[in-house]
Amino acid sequence: MRARRVPYIAVDEAKRALLPDKAKLRVHEAGEPRSRAIKSFDFVVYSHDRHLLVDVKGRKVARSKAAARGATTGRLESWVTEDDVRSLTQWQAMFGGAYTGVFLFLYWWEAQPPDGLFDDVFEHAGRWYAGRIVSLEDYAANMRVRSPRWRTVHLARSDFDRVATPFRAVGIEGPHAPTIAPGV
Repeated sequence: MRARRVPYIAVDEAKRALLPDKAKLRVHEAGEPRSRAIKSFDFVVYSHDRHLLVDVKGRKVARSKAAARGATTGRLESWVTEDDVRSLTQWQAMFGGAYTGVFLFLYWWEAQPPDGLFDDVFEHAGRWYAGRIVSLEDYAANMRVRSPRWRTVHLARSDFDRVATPFRAVGIEGPHAPTIAPGV
């Protein structure tokens, strides 16, 4: 984001100024016996007409048996916790209509990902990364229970392929970077 001159705030930097030491933001939802803490997201990303509340989910792309036989990709995990969805929904409501909650799945690859699979590929410290972004609205509408025990949800691969987009495709660009239209 820095290289593209996209204005953003890392939430860890901001929350210290908002809350006293060791304080937790809590909400009480109707039907729940007690209040609960809201999990933080990672970044607020700004543009002239829309702002993103970004919850980054780092995932390593595991080499599957098919990949060992020459297939181009491993499994792209898209799981989050039910609390991730609930908390990001609360943040989006608190920030208001100009803000959209999103999950940014940042995949770490052992080698450079194949051409055409990702639009946003970069190398950092000798590792390859690629990202896909899913709006909270799309995620919540398509999520399925992954593990009741661990309270995790995920998207079926077909749903993930349909609703996930490159970060650049959301149209957030800095003042000195070329504007890329949504859906490109």
